[in-house]
Amino acid sequence: MKITIASALCALCAAFAATPAAATQQYPEKAVKLVIPFTPGGSNDVLARVIAQELSAKWEQPVIAENKPGAAGNIGAELVARSQADGYTLLIAANNVMSVNPVMYRQNFDPAKDFSPITLLGTVPVVLVVNPSVPAKSLRELVSYAKAHPGTLNYASSGAGSPQHLSAELFKSVVGISMTHIPYKGAAPATADLLAGQVHVLFAPLNSVLPHIQAGKLRALALGSKDRSALLPGVPTIAESGYPSYESDIWVGLVAPAGTPAGVLQKINQDTRAVLTKPSVKKSLTEQGIEAKTSTPEEFRELAAQDLKRWGQVIKHAGISAESR
Repeated sequence: MKITIASALCALCAAFAATPAAATQQYPEKAVKLVIPFTPGGSNDVLARVIAQELSAKWEQPVIAENKPGAAGNIGAELVARSQADGYTLLIAANNVMSVNPVMYRQNFDPAKDFSPITLLGTVPVVLVVNPSVPAKSLRELVSYAKAHPGTLNYASSGAGSPQHLSAELFKSVVGISMTHIPYKGAAPATADLLAGQVHVLFAPLNSVLPHIQAGKLRALALGSKDRSALLPGVPTIAESGYPSYESDIWVGLVAPAGTPAGVLQKINQDTRAVLTKPSVKKSLTEQGIEAKTSTPEEFRELAAQDLKRWGQVIKHAGISAESR
């Protein structure tokens, strides 16, 4: 009888121990939702739909990309933060949601505490472009012109705290020039006025202005990223143009509600990274101005924390507030 009881207990313990692993192996057993906290279009949307298509095929379960815009991404982000932590509701997390909004807004959630990072998905270089009327053919010429004509240049953005705004404020601080900020309600009207010559300078996601650069309607002077872009191989980075401390690009990652089982997070990480390393996927994203990049959850967490500190300093130094949007 002792052998029988002991055997039964061992079998029961083994069954309990195997349950998390079995659940992970079975994931996903139903549709998975990818929440995009912005309107359709743009890097977040592109990445979400590529990943949704690829993971749907890999998992043999629907992966649905769903736009939930509003409040600079906070509405969709809070929806995911408050969702069940089972891996079936995930957030396409842009750097502003994770590393800018916590400084700019009073939120009902904390990205650092309420999300479990999964992986980085991709980056988009920020490019400094000017209207051709600006008498500068290089970054150094732009800086020299701005210093010789203080208060003459202005720059556009899609609103206070946007990547365009923060990239420009960081640039002003690093190179020591003055430019007037002209905020718009979105990237489209900001770009339209730059093309029309109503504003002079714009720090923009490369994929959003590349056609205008190629058509000669805008002049690209430098990239904010660490490395040059294959789409504009002749355009240097700001760092290599004499300002090595400058870096600004847009990144997008994937997160789940805090408390999601570690095994589920690991499976999503592994499968998403496998998808993003496929040559066909990398090629497709590159053609749209997005560089596929992946990471461990720990690397992604560290990236978000570093950017939160960096952009928080820029926001404080420039006196940027949500009320000025």
